[in-house]
Amino acid sequence: MEHALYYLQTLTETSSEAIAIINAAEEVQYWNTQAEQIYGIPLREIKGKKISQFFEKEDLKLLEILETKEPVFNVYHQPRPDMHVLISSSPIFDKDGLLIGAISIDQDITNIVKLNEKLTLTTSQLQKVKQQANWQEQAGPFSEIKGQSEAVQKAKALALKVAKTDATVLIQGESGVGKELFAQGIHEASLRKSEPFVPINCGAIPEALFESEFFGYEKGAFTGADKDGKAGKVEMADGGTLFLDEIGILPLDMQAKLLRVLQEKEVYRIGGNHSKKVNIRVVAATNSDLKDMVQHGEFRDDLYYRLNVVTLNIPPLRERVSDIPMLVNNFIQEYSIKYQKKAPALLPSALEMFSRYPWPGNIRELRNIVERMVIFNDQSSIHTEDLVDIFPATINEQIDKEGLAQEKALLEKERIKEVLIETYGNKSAAAKKLGISRVSLYKKIKEYKL
Repeated sequence: MEHALYYLQTLTETSSEAIAIINAAEEVQYWNTQAEQIYGIPLREIKGKKISQFFEKEDLKLLEILETKEPVFNVYHQPRPDMHVLISSSPIFDKDGLLIGAISIDQDITNIVKLNEKLTLTTSQLQKVKQQANWQEQAGPFSEIKGQSEAVQKAKALALKVAKTDATVLIQGESGVGKELFAQGIHEASLRKSEPFVPINCGAIPEALFESEFFGYEKGAFTGADKDGKAGKVEMADGGTLFLDEIGILPLDMQAKLLRVLQEKEVYRIGGNHSKKVNIRVVAATNSDLKDMVQHGEFRDDLYYRLNVVTLNIPPLRERVSDIPMLVNNFIQEYSIKYQKKAPALLPSALEMFSRYPWPGNIRELRNIVERMVIFNDQSSIHTEDLVDIFPATINEQIDKEGLAQEKALLEKERIKEVLIETYGNKSAAAKKLGISRVSLYKKIKEYKL
């Protein structure tokens, strides 16, 4: 056929697969544009040369075809470590049946393989999460609170015991220890579990809005009020559990009104003339020393004794060091899934740093540090030096006093920033939460240029 060569040439160049033809001497006779793109080898460099000069012999199906003289179709192959292809290859014979070469048509499936690997990893991780979720469902209301240390087990046992009653519970513990998780667990283990669990963060409500948030208001009670009125958090918790977080920040006048609600079991909305009966179980939490605040006139003694029927002390992380490895690994899995990254392995020396750090921010701080570690590290394993920026004070045991002071100042600055955000800039509430005077807080704000 007169134009057969041109037809063939156009056909091979139109193909989306890489096409290579070698002669019986293993020399490249044809190498289309797609082959150039996939393998990164220009035609001018490879044509007429032995193909084994560019690829390892064991990675070449074409050479196998010259020996076996048998065609293969859609065979998976890796001609290079970073390359995945499906090969269809056939021997080429002349009119007399003499072997004169071989042709290979390679389909690049590298992206498909990588996507499949990523999907497999994500599916595996999701399966682990699903198993953990199933286990948590079966394990009970406190399954979200991780840890096998004696301190945690003791706190969980007491919480479970008191949950079965309707007693008021005061949860005490540093910021970040998981006080709200314990409060939720108490609710879920109680007879009120099918009713609302309503949390109020007393440190996050501006003083002017305390009363309307707690008790709600009737329509027309004040300018800007909802035309139909609004139920307060106490009313919303009717039949269920009202969780008062950071109760130590509650102003004295609001303490008196809350006490009246607890005693009379009824609530008046702002602008309303009629009371509404409420049946609530109160769980309060604080990182302040309420007994000390009572002695200094900063917290009502009658409300303190009303709340302090059962006291539940949640241990700080530094008192449950044996739980840290499990918590770290749980958070690594959680954030690896969230950010679609392969979970890194933490080397023993790196894990030791987590155990030695004092954790002033407790579980919340641990979670944040693990999240940063997962985000900024792309390695398969985490070494001690990878954590230098996270734990500068624990890398070298012989840190001088100046360096230690800087580290302490940095932690103090971050803590003040965190509390100011939590209290919406309410400096009085922030000072109470931090356990310092307002004058000291103003000095710190100026010192750290916050």
